[in-house]
Amino acid sequence: MNFLLLLDLFWSFFKVGLFSFGGGYAMIPLMEAELITRHGWLTAKEFIDIIAIAETTPGPISINAATYVGFRLAGITGSATATIGVVSPSLFILLALGTFLLKTIKMKDPRVESIIRGLRPAVIILILLAAFSLGKTGLVDGTTFAIAAALFLGSVLFKVNPFYLLAAGAVLGLILFPYY
Repeated sequence: MNFLLLLDLFWSFFKVGLFSFGGGYAMIPLMEAELITRHGWLTAKEFIDIIAIAETTPGPISINAATYVGFRLAGITGSATATIGVVSPSLFILLALGTFLLKTIKMKDPRVESIIRGLRPAVIILILLAAFSLGKTGLVDGTTFAIAAALFLGSVLFKVNPFYLLAAGAVLGLILFPYY
């Protein structure tokens, strides 16, 4: 097993976990920068496929993606390494912050609420960046744009369950791109 590859996997996913607030979608631009731009481990098409698979499987998108990418690059050891890398920052931060908050600051402290209010717009921007980045790769022609628009309208206007939106996207893909 290539120790340097494992170290790179751990460190790349550790940075993703450390510098992205707001969950899986906020992590997508950081994962893209690490996996495609910095290391060249994936192509843009492979990345969007991994995000699609990670989104449709149970569990957080970042953990699913880390597990898959790690496995693809270095087998089970790589899978475990990347997954531990992406969850470690959250674990350490929660332990430290939880201990600190329990000992010193009450959750109604105006400073804590100010920090949280400041983080919300940053998370929204990261999610929008992820949508833009995925859109550049996933919306490649009129058909894919029409599918996305129809599913978006189904979500916004009719409050369709996300599971059904994903299922509809998969069925439309099978129908409209049978031999892609």
